[in-house]
Amino acid sequence: MRKVFLPILLAGLLAAPAFAQVEAPKLAETAPDRYVVVPGDTLWGIAGRFLKDPYRWPDVWEPNKAEIKNPNRIYPGNILVLDRSGSTPRLRLATVKVDPRVRSDKSATEVPSIPSGVIEPFLAAPLVVDDGGLASAPKIVATQQGRTFLGTGDVAYVAGSVPDSVTTWQVYRPGQAFIDPDTKENLGYEATFLGTAKLERKTDPMTFRIIGSKQEMGAGDRLVASAQPSLVNYTPRAPANDIRARVLSTYGGVGAAVAAAGSNQIITISKGKRDGVELGHVLALYSFGQTVRDPLQRSGGTITLPDQRNGLVFVFRVFDKVSYALVMSATDPIRTGDVARKP
Repeated sequence: MRKVFLPILLAGLLAAPAFAQVEAPKLAETAPDRYVVVPGDTLWGIAGRFLKDPYRWPDVWEPNKAEIKNPNRIYPGNILVLDRSGSTPRLRLATVKVDPRVRSDKSATEVPSIPSGVIEPFLAAPLVVDDGGLASAPKIVATQQGRTFLGTGDVAYVAGSVPDSVTTWQVYRPGQAFIDPDTKENLGYEATFLGTAKLERKTDPMTFRIIGSKQEMGAGDRLVASAQPSLVNYTPRAPANDIRARVLSTYGGVGAAVAAAGSNQIITISKGKRDGVELGHVLALYSFGQTVRDPLQRSGGTITLPDQRNGLVFVFRVFDKVSYALVMSATDPIRTGDVARKP
């Protein structure tokens, strides 16, 4: 029996199709042979000058290891050279001497991956917390002169324990629940950022001064130690594994929830660390294929429309089950329920 099985197995392997090769990245129609990096550039913008799909940057970048350790560390004044001679285009840093006026200053900040000003408000706030995730955080229990709401300059009295090493705190209120549209799982709660407060006296209750107010705050709101925003500087790339997420919410230019988002606006998606989502991942956006009535069937039959590709997003903040992403391009408004998946 074994002698019969082996030839069959070998024949099956020989007949199996070979693995499809990944298509080489395509150059942009106006891709330059060389480009001098200037202040204000982003890695995404530079990649878009050379490639039709900027997230294919890792496939063409050929770092000069004597000058650069990873694809992010590119500085104003660097010269990028495009080599078209091989089957796959390659980008590298020029080794020629540069005019001193545009020479890269290694003490300068490297080119960011995406526009930092747009995402900065979302790097430290809001938070995504589990059910009851703020329950043990210090709580405002009383307000100055019994006021209903507090604003900048007002005093808040806080119960709880705080370390002496932290003086500046962010004030939050439990917000909307993120529910996966497909599985109905509760993915966590978005804690709404209300403002900042500074510890003045460790009395009982403690005395805090409101030093910044984004929304009105009051008794019952919670304090979380302020985190220093860390700008994202990761290579844009497609995920290695298949990821299919749904858009949970959309935000306008000032961080307010809006009905639909477009380019340079923020969205949340229903996948996070546990699903393999990483900082720098680029996902393709699709308008979710709705189920509609089939006009050709009198019995009330339905048809499901295909998802329609709509743009690209760059993941810049990742929680366990939820991620925030910046919309890099969109041909139509992006709405809650739309799909984000590996491009």
